[in-house]
Order: sequence, then C-alpha cells, then structure tokens
Amino acid sequence: MHSGQKQKLECALYVVATPIGNLRDTSLRALDVLASADAVAAEDTRNTLHLLNHYGLAANRLLALHQHNERGAAERIVALLAQGLSVALVSDAGTPAISDPGALLVEAVRAAGHRVIPVPGANAALAALSASGLAVPHFLFYGFLPSKPSARRRELQPLVALPYTLVFYEAPHRILECVADLLEAFGGERQIVLARELTKLFEHIHLCSLADASGWLNADPNNRRGEFVLLVSGAAQPEGDGGEAGRILAILLQELPLKQAVQLAAKITGAGKNELYQQALQLKENG
Repeated sequence: MHSGQKQKLECALYVVATPIGNLRDTSLRALDVLASADAVAAEDTRNTLHLLNHYGLAANRLLALHQHNERGAAERIVALLAQGLSVALVSDAGTPAISDPGALLVEAVRAAGHRVIPVPGANAALAALSASGLAVPHFLFYGFLPSKPSARRRELQPLVALPYTLVFYEAPHRILECVADLLEAFGGERQIVLARELTKLFEHIHLCSLADASGWLNADPNNRRGEFVLLVSGAAQPEGDGGEAGRILAILLQELPLKQAVQLAAKITGAGKNELYQQALQLKENG
C-alpha cells in the first residue's frame, strides 16, 4: 500500500516509467504522480488498473492511448492540459515512448506549448546491460527489429560494422528466426546475451556465442518463453585503423574537405586534431 497523500500537480504531461515485471520496482515518485494526476493515459487501462489497485490508489480518469489511437488520444490530452489539468502517461511496462506508444503524444504536447516531465524508472534494456557482463562503454539501442524476415535482414546490414553493443527487443514467437538472422548477419564469433523475463519469477540471463544461441534456445522450451532483450557484442576494430575516431574520419572525408572533416571528427569523438590531421593525410594518400 502507498500511504502518500495526494498533492496538487503542476499542469504538465508526466511520462511515468512503470515496472517491467516486479511491481516493487515502482518508484515512490511514480506512485505520487499516479495518485495525484487528474488523468492517466495508459497503453492498456486494465494493466494500469491492476498496478493502481496493487498500491491502493484510486483510479482517477483513465484514458486509453495505444499505437492504434495515439494521434486522436493526443488531441484529447492536449485539450485537458489546456484546461490546466495534469496527465500521467504510462505504458504496459517500462518507460513510455521507448519502443512503446507515447512519442507522438509528447511531440503534440510540446508543440502545444505544455511542459513534459519525465518520471524515470524501470527499463528493460538498461537492466539487461547492467547484468550482462559485456564490459563495453558504448551501446546502441535499436529496439524491435522488423517482424518480416527480409526487412529484418536488410536492417541488420548497416549495423554489422558498428563497434558498440547492440540492444534489441524481441517477442518469444520470433526469437528463433531473429537469432538465426543475427547469426547470418554477424557471424558465430560474436557474443550474445539473451535476457528473458527480466525482474520476473523465471528471469534468466544467458551469455554465449551467436553460434551457440539457437542450440540453447532449442534445448528447453522454457528458454523461448517471455519477452527478450538481446545484446550482441560489437564488431572488433582492427588494430592500427585509429579505432572509432578513424572510422568516423574516413566517412567524413568522403563528403567534406580535409580540414572540415578533421574538425568535425574531433568534435564528435574527442580525439586530438593533430592526430586526426595526420591520419587524414594518410587516408587521402592511401585512397
């Protein structure tokens, strides 16, 4: 039970993160906002009602906002804000607008001149990264790949050479074909972390090579159950190529004069201009 008293909220849209499984991951601030908002926009009002009931919160005005009605719902919510009311936005799990509905609403609210206030909390991608053991400082969050195999394979191609840990979401009924496409695109040597049912009773985080991932999934039907976060290790960078700064510099040199490419590469990567300048001269000479 949440014992906090209702408070008058500022007129704004509150983007409220909710648990991805374990209801105790709800923040105290999230509970305060949900208790006090004049209206709550929910991806599925039944799921949100379960959360509110769990904490003994009154179900204030509940509005449905999902992928099929977001534009229309956004207009209604902007009208509520124009009346000076406060609205909380929640998705079924995790942070709204991150691979979930909400981005169009936030855009509309900002365009109408109203304030948007984030109330951070649970996020499946960050939870998986924190427990993965992949000691790489940078990651690229992709979210859901296309459901159609041809489109999925096409979108994987530009990611092959990136040195960052790649973060995907995937549904259980597509996990086998998705992992097969990852293997085809990236090769068997890359590491993959399959994180399923995060924060729930049957949470499992498995690290293996991409070559072994399908075997693990097929070894036990339980390994294919639940929503997945997939982490794929980034491409190894050949020694002597200048690493990420060299890669970015090479791309910029294809489109810009040498001096401008060096300046922009230095701003993007933080690398020294002198080092990049010498590297650019060498690339021009070899090219």
